[in-house]
Amino acid sequence: MVEPQVERRTTRRFLLDLPVAIKRLGAKEILAHTRDVSSRGICFYMLNPAPVGENIEFTLTLTAEITLTEAIRVRCHGRVLRVEPANVPAVAAVIDRYDFLAN
Repeated sequence: MVEPQVERRTTRRFLLDLPVAIKRLGAKEILAHTRDVSSRGICFYMLNPAPVGENIEFTLTLTAEITLTEAIRVRCHGRVLRVEPANVPAVAAVIDRYDFLAN
Protein backbone atom coordinates (compact mmCIF):
# COMPACT_ATOMS: atom_id res chain seq x y z
CA MET A 1 0.00 0.00 0.00
CA VAL A 2 1.28 3.48 -0.89
CA GLU A 3 1.53 5.92 1.99
CA PRO A 4 -0.02 9.35 1.35
CA GLN A 5 2.51 12.16 1.08
CA VAL A 6 2.56 14.76 3.83
CA GLU A 7 1.92 18.30 2.61
CA ARG A 8 5.13 20.27 3.29
CA ARG A 9 4.11 23.61 1.81
CA THR A 10 3.87 26.44 4.31
CA THR A 11 2.19 28.96 2.00
CA ARG A 12 -0.92 28.76 -0.14
CA ARG A 13 -0.55 27.95 -3.85
CA PHE A 14 -2.67 29.72 -6.43
CA LEU A 15 -3.44 27.83 -9.64
CA LEU A 16 -2.68 30.56 -12.17
CA ASP A 17 -1.95 30.31 -15.87
CA LEU A 18 0.19 33.40 -16.38
CA PRO A 19 2.84 34.16 -18.96
CA VAL A 20 6.31 34.17 -17.42
CA ALA A 21 9.67 35.10 -18.97
CA ILE A 22 12.47 32.80 -17.79
CA LYS A 23 16.11 33.91 -17.95
CA ARG A 24 18.90 31.39 -17.44
CA LEU A 25 22.51 32.41 -17.03
CA GLY A 26 24.07 32.99 -20.44
CA ALA A 27 20.89 32.15 -22.34
CA LYS A 28 18.13 34.02 -24.13
CA GLU A 29 14.88 34.77 -22.34
CA ILE A 30 12.28 32.02 -22.83
CA LEU A 31 8.54 32.50 -22.56
CA ALA A 32 6.63 29.95 -20.48
CA HIS A 33 3.34 29.63 -18.57
CA THR A 34 2.82 29.12 -14.88
CA ARG A 35 0.98 26.19 -13.36
CA ASP A 36 0.84 27.67 -9.88
CA VAL A 37 2.37 30.49 -7.86
CA SER A 38 2.86 31.15 -4.15
CA SER A 39 4.72 33.79 -2.17
CA ARG A 40 7.72 31.45 -1.92
CA GLY A 41 7.75 29.59 -5.20
CA ILE A 42 6.49 29.01 -8.70
CA CYS A 43 5.82 26.08 -10.98
CA PHE A 44 5.86 26.62 -14.73
CA TYR A 45 5.92 24.59 -17.93
CA MET A 46 9.12 24.77 -19.99
CA LEU A 47 10.19 22.68 -23.01
CA ASN A 48 13.93 22.67 -22.18
CA PRO A 49 14.01 22.91 -18.40
CA ALA A 50 16.92 24.26 -16.39
CA PRO A 51 18.65 21.62 -14.27
CA VAL A 52 17.89 21.24 -10.58
CA GLY A 53 19.91 23.71 -8.54
CA GLU A 54 20.41 26.24 -11.36
CA ASN A 55 19.81 29.90 -10.54
CA ILE A 56 17.15 31.52 -12.72
CA GLU A 57 15.49 34.90 -13.07
CA PHE A 58 11.85 35.13 -14.07
CA THR A 59 9.41 37.95 -14.64
CA LEU A 60 5.66 37.62 -14.45
CA THR A 61 2.75 40.01 -14.56
CA LEU A 62 0.06 39.80 -11.90
CA THR A 63 -3.05 41.00 -13.71
CA ALA A 64 -5.55 43.53 -12.38
CA GLU A 65 -7.98 40.65 -11.75
CA ILE A 66 -5.44 39.17 -9.32
CA THR A 67 -4.23 42.36 -7.60
CA LEU A 68 -7.67 44.04 -7.60
CA THR A 69 -5.89 47.29 -8.51
CA GLU A 70 -3.58 47.52 -11.51
CA ALA A 71 -1.34 44.98 -13.19
CA ILE A 72 2.00 44.53 -11.41
CA ARG A 73 5.17 43.14 -12.98
CA VAL A 74 7.41 41.18 -10.62
CA ARG A 75 11.00 40.12 -11.34
CA CYS A 76 12.07 37.16 -9.21
CA HIS A 77 15.40 35.49 -8.58
CA GLY A 78 15.39 31.88 -7.49
CA ARG A 79 16.60 28.38 -8.21
CA VAL A 80 15.17 25.21 -9.66
CA LEU A 81 14.04 22.70 -7.02
CA ARG A 82 12.69 19.92 -9.21
CA VAL A 83 11.65 19.04 -12.75
CA GLU A 84 8.58 16.86 -13.33
CA PRO A 85 9.11 14.92 -16.58
CA ALA A 86 6.37 15.11 -19.22
CA ASN A 87 5.94 16.14 -22.88
CA VAL A 88 6.26 19.68 -21.55
CA PRO A 89 8.08 19.37 -18.20
CA ALA A 90 6.90 21.26 -15.13
CA VAL A 91 9.67 23.15 -13.33
CA ALA A 92 9.32 24.04 -9.65
CA ALA A 93 11.50 26.88 -8.38
CA VAL A 94 11.91 28.64 -5.06
CA ILE A 95 11.78 32.44 -4.99
CA ASP A 96 14.82 33.80 -3.14
CA ARG A 97 14.06 37.48 -3.75
CA TYR A 98 11.84 39.67 -5.91
CA ASP A 99 11.42 43.24 -7.09
CA PHE A 100 8.36 45.08 -8.28
CA LEU A 101 8.97 46.71 -11.67
CA ALA A 102 7.60 49.97 -12.97
CA ASN A 103 4.93 49.46 -15.62
